[in-house]
Amino acid sequence: MKKMRVGAVAAVAGFAVAMTGCAGTDGGAGGGEGDAIVVDMWSGSESDTEALEAQIAFAQEQNPDVEIKLQTAPWSDFFTKLTTNMASGNMACVTGMSGAQLGGYTAGFRELSDEDLETAGLDKADFTAGSDGILSFGGKLYGMPFDVSAMLVFYNQDMLDAAGAATPEIGWTVEDFEKIAADATVDGKYGFAMGMGGYQWMSMPMTYSGAQPATEKGELEIDSSDFVEAADWYAGLVNDQKVAAPVASASDTGWGEGQYSGGNAAMAVDGTWNAVTYLNNDAGFTAGMVPLPAGANGSSSPVLGSGFGISKDCENPEAALKVMGSLLGTDAQDYIASSGRSYPARISSQPLYFESIDEQYRDQVQAVFEDAFSNTVPLYMTDNWAKLDSYIQPNLVSVYNGDLEMEQLLGDAQSQFGK
Repeated sequence: MKKMRVGAVAAVAGFAVAMTGCAGTDGGAGGGEGDAIVVDMWSGSESDTEALEAQIAFAQEQNPDVEIKLQTAPWSDFFTKLTTNMASGNMACVTGMSGAQLGGYTAGFRELSDEDLETAGLDKADFTAGSDGILSFGGKLYGMPFDVSAMLVFYNQDMLDAAGAATPEIGWTVEDFEKIAADATVDGKYGFAMGMGGYQWMSMPMTYSGAQPATEKGELEIDSSDFVEAADWYAGLVNDQKVAAPVASASDTGWGEGQYSGGNAAMAVDGTWNAVTYLNNDAGFTAGMVPLPAGANGSSSPVLGSGFGISKDCENPEAALKVMGSLLGTDAQDYIASSGRSYPARISSQPLYFESIDEQYRDQVQAVFEDAFSNTVPLYMTDNWAKLDSYIQPNLVSVYNGDLEMEQLLGDAQSQFGK
C-alpha cells in the first residue's frame, strides 16, 4: 500500500502555484516571466503535473518572496523546445534535465560551484553517493538530481523453478549468471533476454569488465580492448552460449524487457524504475530482482537519474538556486518518495519509498536497492551520446544475429563519433 504524506501535501496546496502550461511558453528574459522564477520540466500525464505542482508548492512556501511559475512539456517535445530556448537565450532559470541528455545541453547551464550549492542549501553528502555525477559532464557540475536509478537483473522465479535453475542472489557473479542462464534455457525458453536500449545492453559489459565506453572527460573510448572484450562476451550469450534468443527487429527497442515480461526469458536487465511494475506483472508470474552480477572488478551499475540545473543566462541566479534547493529539499523529496513515484536522490527520504511498496515485496526491494546503490558508478558520456546511441542500437540486431562482429560495430562507432 502506498503511504502518502497527505497532510504535508494538503498544507502546501493552499499556496498559489502558477502554471504557464506547455504551449509555447518560454522562460522569458533570462528564464523568468517578469520577476518570476520559471521552473521548466517534462510531464507525461495529468498526475505528473499534479506531482510537480505539489513540489513547486513546497518551494513557494519556502521562498515566499519569489514568484515561482511552472511550465511543462511532454517528454517527446521537451528537448526540442529546450534546444530552441537555449539557442535564443530563453532557458527557464530552473530547468529539468536527464543525465542521459546532459551532454548536448551543457552550453545552456550554469556550472555550479560549491558556493552555489551553499546558496541552494544543498550538500552532496545528503545525496546518494556518486549521484552528483548524473548531472556532471567533463568533471563539471551542472545540476543536482531529484531521483536516482540503477540497473538490475529481473528474474522469473516460476521459470527458474520449473527448469531446476538456482535463484540469483545478492553477491552473485558472472559465472553464476552464466550457469543460471544455461540451466534455464529449456523447452524453447531462454535463460536471458538481450537488451537493445543503451542502459539495458551496456550495463552487463560494464559490470563484467569495470570498463566504461567513455572517459570522465567526455571522450569516447568504446573501442577500448576491455570494453570490446566485455561487449563481445555479452553478444556471445546469443551466438556462443546460446542462452538468449536473437532479436527479431531493430525497431524492437524493448526486446529484452518484452521477452521477460512475456514469459519467454527467465532473466533480463532493466532499471529500478520498473521494479514495482515487474513485481505486479500482468502475466502473473513470481518476479524477483537482484543487483548486476559481479565481474572481475565486482558488481557495479551506472547511476542514472534526472534533476534540475540553473540556466547560464538566468538574471536572478540567487533566487533560482534557492528555488532549486527547495525542489531538491527534504519536503519535496519526502513527497516523491512517499508517493512511490520514484526513488529519491536524497538519502534521508529513501526509507519513505520502501514504505510505499506493498509489504510482501518491501524487504526484497529494499535489500536489493540498498546493495545496488552501494555499488553504482557515474556513467561517463560524450556530448554526442544520443547520436551514438541511435547509431548502435539498430546495428545490435546484426551483432546478435551473428552477421556483424561486436568489435566491428564498436570500432565503426568510435570512428564516427569519437573526437
